[in-house]
Amino acid sequence: MSAVTAAEDADLRGPLDVTRAATAVLDGDGTVVGWSPTAQELLGYPAQEVLGSPIGAFVVDRGGERQAAADLPAAAHFRRWVLHMRHRDGRVVRVATAMLSLSHAGGEPARLLAMAAAEETEQWEALQAMLRGLATQSPVGLAIYDTDLRVVWTNFALFQEMGTAQYVGMGPDDMVTNGEILSPSFPETLEETMRHVLVTGEPVIELHYRGRPPVDPERDHVWSCSYYRLQDVGGATLGVCEETVDITDRYLAQQRLDLLVRAGRCVGTTLDMTRTAQELCEVSVPHFADAVTVDLLEAVLEGDQPTPGTVTARRLVRVWGGPDGEAPAQGEARTDGRERIDYLPDSPQARSLSSGRAVQERPAGGDGVQLPPHSRLVVPLRAEGATLGVVTFAWERHPDPFDAGELAVADELVARAAVCLDNARRFTREHTAALMLQRSLLPQNLPRQSAVELAYRYLPADSGAGVGGDWFDVITLSGTRVGLVVGDVVGHGLRAAATMGRVRTSVRVLARLDLAPDELLARLDDLIEQPAGERAADEQPAGERTVVRAGGDEVPDDEAVGVTCLYAVYDPVSGLCCMARAGHPLPAVVDPATGSVSFPDLPAGPPLGLGGLPFESAELKLPEGSLIALFTDGLVQGRDRDPDTGLSGLSDVLAGHRRPLDELSDQAVARLLPGPVEDDAALLLVRTRMLDGHQVAEWELAADPEEVGRARTEAAELVGEWGLDELVFTTELVVSELVTNAIRYASGPIHLRLIRDETLICEVSDTGHTSPHLRRAAGDDEGGRGLFLVAQLTQQWGTRYTPSGKTIWAEQALPPPAT
Repeated sequence: MSAVTAAEDADLRGPLDVTRAATAVLDGDGTVVGWSPTAQELLGYPAQEVLGSPIGAFVVDRGGERQAAADLPAAAHFRRWVLHMRHRDGRVVRVATAMLSLSHAGGEPARLLAMAAAEETEQWEALQAMLRGLATQSPVGLAIYDTDLRVVWTNFALFQEMGTAQYVGMGPDDMVTNGEILSPSFPETLEETMRHVLVTGEPVIELHYRGRPPVDPERDHVWSCSYYRLQDVGGATLGVCEETVDITDRYLAQQRLDLLVRAGRCVGTTLDMTRTAQELCEVSVPHFADAVTVDLLEAVLEGDQPTPGTVTARRLVRVWGGPDGEAPAQGEARTDGRERIDYLPDSPQARSLSSGRAVQERPAGGDGVQLPPHSRLVVPLRAEGATLGVVTFAWERHPDPFDAGELAVADELVARAAVCLDNARRFTREHTAALMLQRSLLPQNLPRQSAVELAYRYLPADSGAGVGGDWFDVITLSGTRVGLVVGDVVGHGLRAAATMGRVRTSVRVLARLDLAPDELLARLDDLIEQPAGERAADEQPAGERTVVRAGGDEVPDDEAVGVTCLYAVYDPVSGLCCMARAGHPLPAVVDPATGSVSFPDLPAGPPLGLGGLPFESAELKLPEGSLIALFTDGLVQGRDRDPDTGLSGLSDVLAGHRRPLDELSDQAVARLLPGPVEDDAALLLVRTRMLDGHQVAEWELAADPEEVGRARTEAAELVGEWGLDELVFTTELVVSELVTNAIRYASGPIHLRLIRDETLICEVSDTGHTSPHLRRAAGDDEGGRGLFLVAQLTQQWGTRYTPSGKTIWAEQALPPPAT
């Protein structure tokens, strides 16, 4: 029989109890005068073989020799010892015995010898020792409840835990104050839990329960509780036994570890300082503190590099406060904005900043001293030796000094938050610089154009990805034409903004050469594409390049990869718009007559910088008043926005094309970007105009020198009719020189065109492809001075090439209106 089985089957009376034990009655000489049937079962001797024999005849010593009866101890009281006795079958058995003196009428001394198997007796006594230990020495608190779940017994450990033994008759939820079951999936009260154990017999193991015992009414304790049903030998239910172990320190340690793990996962999910401060507060309240505030130096919020060491500044900016109704510092309420806080020199915040250490402030005082409303722990935010601000933890009830565990948790929480806030500060600095660079590279004021009416909107990204490389531009071209550009550098950060600036400048330079849209994109592609030899030397993908800075540190190079662009040229004289695109979204065009919105199917070219594929142009005939919307993909699509839905929304807005362009722009932004902007977005709205017929005049001239005089005369008459008498002489000179050059150096028909707009424009077109060059004629040269005179007398001049030849143009500023 195992010890476990023995404990389960043990009779509470014990093996040597006279009601269970094998017994023999001895006279004064140790002769057996009485022998019980149980004794016969134990040693095998029937009564007739034992009666009249000395008991010593059945006792042997360890060496196997018989022991005299006189050697048996005489006991005046019940006492146990172990004898080796001979069984009837010859074997020696260990027998536990107890001797009890008897009195009888004869007056002769007699004794009662109780006998039992030594092994069974020792197991029973071990069980009794265990029960006595549980009652008096065990560190586990024990309580026994009856079937009404009222206390009937508690052990000494429970008395020490609670500080009182006045629990008899109380229910399980009445033993502590503010009791609360912490383990999930259990009833709300201990009585309900124990009732379930009583009814079903299913034990409950490791239930965590929190409350305040009488011995420590100001502090929460946590116990690990187990419950099991008690039954008697017959199986009748007696009640429920409760085992409790105070695990407050272990529970707090686990809670603090879980808090730090949660902080590592939840604090610093973005590169926004306010959001990071909010995450620190949400993780800390209420698991660690009742309220938390985060105050930062104003320079840190602006992204400036903090000065190493401690600081003496007492003005901080509150970026996040405590929960509603709780005021953790100087009476300020919760705030999710940025509020300036002035701290007094003796405040814990100012002392923490100047010392660089945590500062405690706890309720304390004597008679007549008003206690502070909160206990506070102020910890400085420090990163790489520099102070960023302070974090204030507050508790409504915390009378005890802050222990080492609480200080360590506060330091670790603040240290993790400081790293995240410093990362956010660095991002803020870079984001601000990139945004400033980007805005400085974007057009500040669009030029006034007679060819089109303009409106634009630009929204930088709000996400942690940083400023992108979206841009737009409007370029004045010769012949009253206008160049319209919108593009996107794939990437974010300073490098993307700088790349955008280079590309925008390149587009403006190439546009001034009067290149066709497809040719301009081809030239731009050549400029952006990295030379093959340089790529081979790198032997690295574009996304894995590094830049070596001073000091030898290698940092990733976030160079923008790929550029998309759409370039269009609109001519208000002909109403033609020529477009080409390089991997960019299609523009939206609104018909002024019907209001229908279409996305013309322009030939798709690859993004710039890839090389190898040609670009193609498409020409559209646009009625006057047509609306063109040029935009980047950030306007119509995003992580959670479908591009088709975005284009549909844009179409709905553009359907009201007769409204002012500024209103349409605002409506488009409000409709398509109602929340935070994940990517840069640019929108350029263009409403076309056309020049009146009386503003343009054209002549076709033969390649005959006599045509020069006719061209000069007719041009002078038209300029006079336009009321520009001051420009007649200059116009005659320009027309004469340009037509003469066309007749002398080109072939085919020659076209002369005058345009009166913001300037007076003279254009001469021929079939030649050779452009004249300005030069300074020597004293003995017979020619070469005409073009030089044109350049000196006009505002600007130039050449643009057409599929059939070239056009040389010159512009003159109009005289100021008469006052």
